[in-house]
Amino acid sequence: MHSSPTEPPRNLPVAAWYALAPEAALERIQSTPEGLSLAEARERLARYGPNVLERESQSGPWRVLFRQINNPLIWVLLGAAALAIALGKVTDGLVVLAVVVLNTLIGFVQEFRAGKAIEALSRMVPETATVLREGHKVTVPAAELVPGDVVLLCSGDKVPADMRLIAVRNLQVEEAALTGESVPVHKQLQPVAEEAALGDRSNLAFGGTLVATGTGTAVVVATGAATELGRISKLLGEAVDMQTPLTKALASIGRYLTVGILLVSVVLLGVGLLRGYEASEALLVGITLAVAAIPEGLPAIVTIALAIGVQRMAARRAVIRKLPAVETLGSTTVICSDKTGTLTRNEMTVQALWTPSGAWFVSGVGYAPEGRLHQDGVPVEGVPAAARELLRAGVLCNDAALLPGDGTWGLTGDPTEGALLVVAEKAGIRVEEARERFARMDAIPFESENQFMATLHANGEGGRHVFLKGAPEVLLRRCELSQGLSPEAVLAEVERMAEAGMRVLAVAMKELPATRDQLEMEDVAGGFCLLGLQGMIDPPREEAIAAVRACHEAGIVVKMITGDHHKTAESIGRELGLHKDGSVVTGRQLAELDDARLSEVAASTNVFARVAPEHKLRLVRALQSRHHVVAMTGDGVNDAPALKQANIGVAMGITGTAVSKEAADIVLTDDNFASIAAAVEEGRRVYDNLIKSLAFVLPTNLGLALILAFSVAFFPIQSVAGELAPLMPMLPTQLLWINLVATIALALPLAFEAKEVNVMRRSPRNPHEPVLSRFVVVRTLVAAVLMAGGALGLFLWEYRAELPRVGQEVALKEAQTMAVTTVILFQIFYMLMCRSLRGSVFKLGLFSNPAVFVGIGVLVLLQAGFIYLPFMQKVFGTAALGWGALGWSALVAAIILPVIGAEKAWRSRRERAAEEPVEPPHDMGGLGRRHVPA
Repeated sequence: MHSSPTEPPRNLPVAAWYALAPEAALERIQSTPEGLSLAEARERLARYGPNVLERESQSGPWRVLFRQINNPLIWVLLGAAALAIALGKVTDGLVVLAVVVLNTLIGFVQEFRAGKAIEALSRMVPETATVLREGHKVTVPAAELVPGDVVLLCSGDKVPADMRLIAVRNLQVEEAALTGESVPVHKQLQPVAEEAALGDRSNLAFGGTLVATGTGTAVVVATGAATELGRISKLLGEAVDMQTPLTKALASIGRYLTVGILLVSVVLLGVGLLRGYEASEALLVGITLAVAAIPEGLPAIVTIALAIGVQRMAARRAVIRKLPAVETLGSTTVICSDKTGTLTRNEMTVQALWTPSGAWFVSGVGYAPEGRLHQDGVPVEGVPAAARELLRAGVLCNDAALLPGDGTWGLTGDPTEGALLVVAEKAGIRVEEARERFARMDAIPFESENQFMATLHANGEGGRHVFLKGAPEVLLRRCELSQGLSPEAVLAEVERMAEAGMRVLAVAMKELPATRDQLEMEDVAGGFCLLGLQGMIDPPREEAIAAVRACHEAGIVVKMITGDHHKTAESIGRELGLHKDGSVVTGRQLAELDDARLSEVAASTNVFARVAPEHKLRLVRALQSRHHVVAMTGDGVNDAPALKQANIGVAMGITGTAVSKEAADIVLTDDNFASIAAAVEEGRRVYDNLIKSLAFVLPTNLGLALILAFSVAFFPIQSVAGELAPLMPMLPTQLLWINLVATIALALPLAFEAKEVNVMRRSPRNPHEPVLSRFVVVRTLVAAVLMAGGALGLFLWEYRAELPRVGQEVALKEAQTMAVTTVILFQIFYMLMCRSLRGSVFKLGLFSNPAVFVGIGVLVLLQAGFIYLPFMQKVFGTAALGWGALGWSALVAAIILPVIGAEKAWRSRRERAAEEPVEPPHDMGGLGRRHVPA
């Protein structure tokens, strides 16, 4: 039995394991190559606990439900509904309750679906693992692995814990989900420097990653929460879901409305009592004010507007998981994007060929067949012999295979080897023909210790060729260079390609006697002829380059945060136009910065390489500390904490892990950065339309409140049916008709408005700018006063004109019906002016939104029923109006058209006079322009 370690293995410094030799790691963790004894394994399991990721307890459904109700505006509505029912106004109370229930259910469903990301993390740990216990191979549940266990890995295995490799054979591990490395990582046994970044710890295998090829033996050094995966789980638990600008704004509006409504209700209650109202009548006035002033239809309008945005974004390949994310993208100031597959094609592409007799550039990117050779900028006719020999050798010394596709190739095997096949096909060398002509007879597979692969082929003339492919510095030691060519010259060419962000492979060849049918290691020790170098890169998407440019024009800074190499990140960043000076900050440099300095670096640098999960999280927080609205894209487990912390998390639908998708607000179905730019455009359109809806709805509520307040303060109290009662221009049910039926029928069409022409040529909205800006407040006051004045004036005029002729009861009904009709017609005219808050509706296109006319048509029919249908007259207390009364209502309501038109023209002249580029109110790198809302 092994003695217990004096220090818990999981508490060792992280650097201890990859900086130690395999034997030293085994000794330190007090294990052997034969594994632990059964007793020791049981003792360590009891000491360190199971190899599982702990989940935080989630809030129960009742607590989640209470959070939806615990809102000041909701409490006011609930109180108003209860009082209305107590006073016998059951219909009024039930309508208000229905609105509260609808909004509560929407919020409950959204929140109860959240918090699944850590659960998805736990699914990344495999169920079983093959270990050595007392020298015998056994299969145990992955949850029972302990530090010191010796685990056997093979192709296709999911790594069950963090472990130090002690033996490998051609072992490659897919770590993209954890480190961001775009290709499988070749594993080796030698210690690496203590300052090595996560992606450079090539002698470790991390829990949750996938063995791509080869086999390995490793000793477990961390389990459960102590693994890199567990650390990410902890970060994910610490990350907080940020409130969106819209939810913050609506919460702020709700608080102001709540306080204002309560104050005015108390004042009106006092005024009513002082003027001689009965206590029940005074209370009814307060309820009526709440019904009039609270925009009951606004939550439904916002929800439906966002839902329309969801549908439009889905058509543009962005699937929304959380509804408020629709408008958040429109407020985004910074997009932090992963590189592989998002900004780049995730298709390794050979772009440069070098041979001792010449160098060529290869046009065409990705796995599409288009492409040809260029030399010194001039297209090359045919393929030079030296280039053909180099390309053919890359095809033969290769285990990958191309699959036919629709206009492009598919790939099985290593992406780097796939790139060698694709470039050969582009040059006219048919892969299958070459492999049939030069049949492979034997091979020495790639070993991370050797850094090369060798294959033996018949040369078609009875002889044998050996092809060697691998790291340039390794192959140069085995090559006999031609006269005039030095190793230094070759390495200089390698460095030139590396500075361009390329991965470089060298290819060499030698002949063997025709009698040889097998390869031995001594056959590859020397005597090779260097055929040349092939430089490859995962190229940026063309549409991503255009999308980055569009984001810059929209005042949005794009930052690339990748786990890839410094040189690769620098090159891709330059091609994408992310930086001009080529500055790149690495994860190691970020780790040395305090929060204040990090905030400065995060704002001034646009390309970050070799970053770890905590670096991404710190970068997002640093940008948020500078008042940015941050969108973070990613596809890996390592991205999940930052995705959750960001104001808007964007996961990849194709390559994204379940963890990243659960943590994100939006999932891109095509993994394309261009879809993010499209979603930003759609988000801005949605936000513009929400502001239009808000600017349309609020004057109605304020106007109705003014009508009510004026009547309570100044209208007479008179005898109606033998009882004293105040003269009211509108009944509570009539107010509900305007608020719920008329307002929604007209506000909803605004959600369908087309985007403004300047939507992507203005800087993002300042996240601290209130939704109720001075412009919206002034417009609300002007419209509300006009509406209240027109409705009150016509009410008094109609009541006094009809009182002697038809009597008090009928005259009151006709006057109230005329007041309601005036408000309805006012809303119709005002909605037309709200289709563009600043510009003319004719510039927007009078018929660009057919939904507007559908809404008007529906409302006109409903209002006709409200006036003339007997059962509607009975429910709402209305009376039929003559053509004259309707004409006066329309004429008074139309006053809003010239007034708002004149206000738009005045405001437009002021803005043109002041139009000049200005720095935005938040750090945008000088890319922003003056924000001009729709």
